[in-house]
Amino acid sequence: MLGLTDIDGVLRGKFVSPEKFESLMTKDGGFCDCVFGWDMDDALYDGGAVTGWHTGFPDARYRLLAATERALGTDGTPYFIGEFASAGGGDHPVCPRTLLRRVLDRAARTGLSAQAGFEYEFFVFEENATSVRDKGYRDMRPITPGNFGYSVLRAATKADMFTGLMDYCADFRMPLEGLHCETGPGVWEAALAIADGMESADRATLFKTFAKVFFQQRDHIATFMAKWSMDYPGQSGHYHFSLLDDGRNAFAGPDVPDLARWALGGLVHYVPEFLCLLAPTVNSYTRLVKGAWAPTASTWGIDNRTAAFRFIPGDDKAQHIECRVGGADGNPYLVAAATIGAALLGIERRIEPPEPIAGNAYDAEDGVVPEWRFAPTLRDATNRLSGSASARELFGDVFVEHFVTTRLWESREAERHVNDWQLGRYFEIV
Repeated sequence: MLGLTDIDGVLRGKFVSPEKFESLMTKDGGFCDCVFGWDMDDALYDGGAVTGWHTGFPDARYRLLAATERALGTDGTPYFIGEFASAGGGDHPVCPRTLLRRVLDRAARTGLSAQAGFEYEFFVFEENATSVRDKGYRDMRPITPGNFGYSVLRAATKADMFTGLMDYCADFRMPLEGLHCETGPGVWEAALAIADGMESADRATLFKTFAKVFFQQRDHIATFMAKWSMDYPGQSGHYHFSLLDDGRNAFAGPDVPDLARWALGGLVHYVPEFLCLLAPTVNSYTRLVKGAWAPTASTWGIDNRTAAFRFIPGDDKAQHIECRVGGADGNPYLVAAATIGAALLGIERRIEPPEPIAGNAYDAEDGVVPEWRFAPTLRDATNRLSGSASARELFGDVFVEHFVTTRLWESREAERHVNDWQLGRYFEIV
């Protein structure tokens, strides 16, 4: 089996025969580039230059990466990660994986490398892919009732599921450091083990799909929406990272060392411009509200979970930065590219951050400069990305223009649909 990631982080792939696999490893392959011309519901975008009716949807070249081999399922079928390439064999301009690699290569040119790990919150339901549709995604039964954050009772009662998922992830080479109940009915949090910059994004991308596979094989279903219900906090996709200089943690040292301070300066300055890479859906912005364990402005603090960026003190190996902006719905390659890219710009330009937030960051967010407040909607965030010279310099005009097209489409699709809130609000009274 092979899998390639589209712009939304959805894995697209197929099973191939051993003979076809041998050919792919020697000559690469072709995959219809409609995967860059449609949304996550396979509806074609109504614009964009990269692909569309005007190009005839030709094959995009792709290559399989031998070092990514994993064993899929109990029969040990090999699974390989692929990445898209240009017709000439270079990087495809809108492939999320190669975008991250270009950012990591930029770091390497200054002698820096990244190590990172994602942690995800997700809800699990005693439903299946058919029943949730039959119910209209309402009145779904969570795997456990009540809040029960960090509950030993809930985790021990469902030990077969908890240990089963941890074993499954270890066998699939995306090991978890920890897995626990979060606050809310049926919500779990998984912390993936730390790895180098690309491997950590590979693992996160695989985890988001194959954790769903694990549960669906057991007649359950998991969601990584940023917020599935307004009754509960949203689901985060936090990104922990440090930069290494010749194998040494460049963020280590007393207080906040220069490189870490400049990285924080870059994050504070540029993540508001890159926000829709970390919050890529209309639903993302229901999570980025005050009091919901998610930031609403670009702030930082020392071991402060109310800030957007948390500097976590520790020993020489453990000291690092946590980006708390992204939700569980983000494409891991784009989340990593935006976060590391913003930090690199801060280091390259030696940007000093503001003073760290002490106490409740929500109390301070109204006082930050307007440019550091997060856009309230996907459309607003997309317009900021479109106008960002730093995003275009870092990610390239072709990628930015394509991503902007896809996010404006996503906004229009939401705006043209009637939802339950509108019916309840307007049906009788207006």
